[in-house]
Amino acid sequence: MTGKTLAIALALGLWGAMQSPAFGQEDNSAIGGPESVETYEETGAGIIVDEAETEVWTAADSAFHIPAYETYGDWNTDQIFERRPAIADTINLHLAWADCDHYMPICGRITSPFGIRHGRHHYGTDLKLQTGDPVMSAFAGKVRISRYHRDFGHVVVVRHPNGLETLYGHLSKRLVDVGDELEAGDVLGLGGSTGRSTGSHLHFETRYLGHPIDPEKLFDMEEGVLRTDRFSITPRTFHSPTASGSASYRVRKGDTLYGISRRTGTTVASLCKINKISSRSTLRVGQRLRVR
Repeated sequence: MTGKTLAIALALGLWGAMQSPAFGQEDNSAIGGPESVETYEETGAGIIVDEAETEVWTAADSAFHIPAYETYGDWNTDQIFERRPAIADTINLHLAWADCDHYMPICGRITSPFGIRHGRHHYGTDLKLQTGDPVMSAFAGKVRISRYHRDFGHVVVVRHPNGLETLYGHLSKRLVDVGDELEAGDVLGLGGSTGRSTGSHLHFETRYLGHPIDPEKLFDMEEGVLRTDRFSITPRTFHSPTASGSASYRVRKGDTLYGISRRTGTTVASLCKINKISSRSTLRVGQRLRVR
């Protein structure tokens, strides 16, 4: 990144933060992100990049400098995540073209998976590490958040060109600033146990438009590799299991077992076994099927 480009990115981040009502206040939002947020909206206002010149920041500049700007429409450097409208269509994300396009943030066993924990949603996967272990960016992207949060501790959020965002929480030290550009595998911080944490670990989240995706749907945590180079996001991608560990799907007109299995991230064989039906069974509109 050139000096001029870095200055513009930092100026844009500062401008977005100053527009938020939370500017200058402690971020008291809970794990998983705030319920609402004033986001940075493109205004085309002049942004001073140095004492010698003033440039007008345009939508074209945003599209060039900000990853997935056409998807988000903003570059919010204040709030961890914001609630956005539900995803209604299928979105195909290209995660990697080569082995060097992705990296496991830390090689450690899972201490707490994505899902319900103590009756509350746990929106990431916790991975064991030792304080001071390097934590790497999962994909190439640009740092949108680098701050201290009372729940996440030292936390970094990176937005990637395909619209995916990754969060790295409970770090003992942050090594990047807002606007920094990262490649997959670049060290962004050191592991720790800051914030609301009971021991050294990495809280790792993957989100799209603020909606949480189970990181284990993207990564094989044990092998430290991507499960697939392409990932399809559907409305069911963001479904979380209930506290009892079960979930259901209401059959709609035109549904098939194969289509339901794709939407719910399971298999036809699993649906048949759980619901004690045959793959040739006739589905009724309004019928509820257990999916896990």
